[in-house]
Amino acid sequence: MEWFTADGYWLSRLIFQRALAGIYLVAFLTAALQFRALIGESGMLPVPDFLRRTDWRSTPGLFRLHYSDRFFALVCWAGCALAVALMAGVDAHVPLWAAMVLWALPWALYLSIVQVGQTWYGFGWESLLLETGFLAVFLGNGDTAPPVLVLWLLRWVLFRVEFGAGLIKIRGDECWRNLTCLYFHHETQPMPGPLSWFFHRLPRPVHRVEVAANHVTQLLVPVLLFTPQPVASAAAGLMIVTQLWLVVSGNFAWLNWVTITLALSAVDWSLFAEPPAQSAPPLWYEIVVIAVTALVVFLSYRPARNLISRRQVMNRSFDPLHLVNTYGAFGSISRVRLEVVVEGTDEQLLHDGTVWQEYGFRGKPGDPRRLPRQFAPYHLRLDWLMWFAALSPAYAGPWFGPFVARLLENDRDTLRLLRHNPFPEVPPAHVRARLYHYRYTTWRELRATGHWWHRTYVRDFMPPVSLGPSRVSPTGRP
Repeated sequence: MEWFTADGYWLSRLIFQRALAGIYLVAFLTAALQFRALIGESGMLPVPDFLRRTDWRSTPGLFRLHYSDRFFALVCWAGCALAVALMAGVDAHVPLWAAMVLWALPWALYLSIVQVGQTWYGFGWESLLLETGFLAVFLGNGDTAPPVLVLWLLRWVLFRVEFGAGLIKIRGDECWRNLTCLYFHHETQPMPGPLSWFFHRLPRPVHRVEVAANHVTQLLVPVLLFTPQPVASAAAGLMIVTQLWLVVSGNFAWLNWVTITLALSAVDWSLFAEPPAQSAPPLWYEIVVIAVTALVVFLSYRPARNLISRRQVMNRSFDPLHLVNTYGAFGSISRVRLEVVVEGTDEQLLHDGTVWQEYGFRGKPGDPRRLPRQFAPYHLRLDWLMWFAALSPAYAGPWFGPFVARLLENDRDTLRLLRHNPFPEVPPAHVRARLYHYRYTTWRELRATGHWWHRTYVRDFMPPVSLGPSRVSPTGRP
């Protein structure tokens, strides 16, 4: 079938595959380095407990067969090894069926991780990586031209990411409609980056232009993905520029990078290189790709209906394998930044003069003198959930108590998630949490104090707890 392949997109496929493999590497590395404290057998939300509460039908995956921390680590590092191999282009030197298997393995492994990740893995970029990774299985290798159907499906994913994010904004917070959301966003976003302070201090007319440009890029440009070249390439290029703007203005894990990778697949690179000699695809491959396309079209009904619904929801999977999902971000914008500051003391008896020392987190704001760091595409899961905890204690209900309990024990795996432990030798006698209002300092305040943040105490988030008579309960809740 001559219509089945697009010879000119061989370089688009190559760039897409290598970039996606790099994102897989970051995702597996993030899981390997953080899972013991978060979901390990002695973690805050242990996987074995979760598996007992759920079934195969709702959360299928490898860990249904067996779970141990050692096995989970093996899965993570195996995923890293596969990602490195794919980045190196091993899939280009094996038969077509073997290349498909190589791409199917990291998808299956990461799906198994997400299925047991619970609230720590409840982010839209997890589903986005899985949906994109599933389609990558069927892109073929260097011996076969890319299948047109899969290339269109990748654009369909990109369209839903951008268009869904644009619609949720227009339907959501009024500040998106009156172009004022960026008066607040750079200051109140979950995890600011090193340039976020400077973005926040841009003139307000510039912020309004930013919002207007965002609406154009997310509501109008995505439609152009389905037009002939070079218009589709130009549309993808605009999306890439917009996503890079987001990369330098904040920390959003690999959300922006997967979006950029999807956009790269829509660019026609044939002007830069001639396609190599490629063989006609085998019949079995054509049948498989057509069947997968039909499946994706069928599963797209509910996500597409969600797009046009007045009750649009963000970042939801409609099937247990995360094959076709809905996306969106920041339908509402916080006007003030609240932060939970966790402190401990080694004093056994508390009094008005008790000296409390603050725990330092790697990414989230803490010490007002510390400039936020760039971590994305690496994902600091605890730091992100701390932002949600500040919005409402309900977000922290399942895991905050266990987190504090492990601080009281100087749990090694938990402390590895932090930047600074004020009690390196002996665990604290008490731990408490307080809620602060953070705002960026002005240029004058920065020059005078060297502080990037100004913070004001709001109220207690959690009273002092200990492992003594008022110990944290077995569930970890005070």
